[in-house]
Amino acid sequence: MSYRDYVIAAYAVFAVMLAWDYLVPKLLARSALRAIRNRQRRALSAQNPPSDAPLSRG
Repeated sequence: MSYRDYVIAAYAVFAVMLAWDYLVPKLLARSALRAIRNRQRRALSAQNPPSDAPLSRG
């Protein structure tokens, strides 16, 4: 491997890691926000059951 190949490979690895460091936190934040929204929807639906839902007897 020549010096030029080494430099090209090093820059390629740097670019991949830079993209990884940018994308992964965004994907994790999106997933966390989706989980929070789903939890809120479940909590709201538990507080306000639909009027046509059968009442549970217990």
